[in-house]
Amino acid sequence: MAESKMVHSPLVTFVSMLSLLTLCPPFVILLWYTMVHADGSILETCNYLRQHGLQGFIDIWPKPTAIAWKIIFCYGAFEAALQLLLPGKRVEGPISPSGNRPVYKANGLAAYMVTLITYLGLWWFGIFNPTIVYDHLGEIFSALIFGSFIFCIFLYIKGHVAPSSTDSGSCGNVIVDFYWGMELYPRIGKNFDIKVFTNCRFGMMSWAVLAVTYCIKQYEAQGRVADSILVNTILMLVYVSKFFWWEAGYWNTMDIAHDRAGFYICWGCLVWVPSVYTSPGMYLVNHPVNLGTQLAIYILVAGILCIYINYDCDRQRQEFRRTNGKCVVWGKAPSKIVASYTTTSGETKTSLLLTSGW
Repeated sequence: MAESKMVHSPLVTFVSMLSLLTLCPPFVILLWYTMVHADGSILETCNYLRQHGLQGFIDIWPKPTAIAWKIIFCYGAFEAALQLLLPGKRVEGPISPSGNRPVYKANGLAAYMVTLITYLGLWWFGIFNPTIVYDHLGEIFSALIFGSFIFCIFLYIKGHVAPSSTDSGSCGNVIVDFYWGMELYPRIGKNFDIKVFTNCRFGMMSWAVLAVTYCIKQYEAQGRVADSILVNTILMLVYVSKFFWWEAGYWNTMDIAHDRAGFYICWGCLVWVPSVYTSPGMYLVNHPVNLGTQLAIYILVAGILCIYINYDCDRQRQEFRRTNGKCVVWGKAPSKIVASYTTTSGETKTSLLLTSGW
């Protein structure tokens, strides 16, 4: 077998990681500023920065406030409690390169339903107004940027001094270890899985919570909800609902089974998902677009169809892997490729790749 080669040189890999470490945080703030304060105009944001330079950028970067930290803490603590306390089916993940098999509690859908019902209930009964979240969104993103960075430092130190399993280790480069992560399955105690929390219960859950928040903000500010933001919110909720319904399947994907817990995956889920993934709704709050019933329905149906296709692709692939290719795809036996590869330990293995269906 031919000797495996790196796709990029170590220098290119290092520079790429360093670039993402330094550019992603300011991008989040610039995106928020553009959507909320520059009418969604990249040109207006660029003109502002051209006129005011670095000081202008410093001026638009919100300072984390006490209320922002309180919102993040309450939300994070609530989701952590649901992750630990809600009952769920015992699910085993794939065997790791070191021979470990992680065990999870599949209670994501229950946590998702409890979260949305609680959030809407707090608003309905006047206990908490979600518009506060939108009004302090910049401060929240700023706090998440710094807080998540510190959290990634914690993960880096933990990976060195107290790894949760043998699926851990250093490559010898601080930047690469911090960016890529030290541990594959870090846990706090025996039962609190850190990647399930960051990826699923904080990141993906925030996608749904913020989508609802933007709808409520527009309703309270303008007395109605435009069909554009309604379609946007429904599609986001359908997608996130699909995710939590399928959460046990997600634990077999590269995000969990391959990507270690570092800046790339954890900071991304804690900051990138709630800021970038929700940006369409963030813009629509103050810029309602009236689509009309017919166009709104067309977009909604097309969006739901795309989400279904995304789900069915994953379902076909997982069923194919689960049955070792002995299944039916679209009414007939699937075609496949038997791929050979060499692990980092030098062991030769094979993997089935589905080439029919979607």
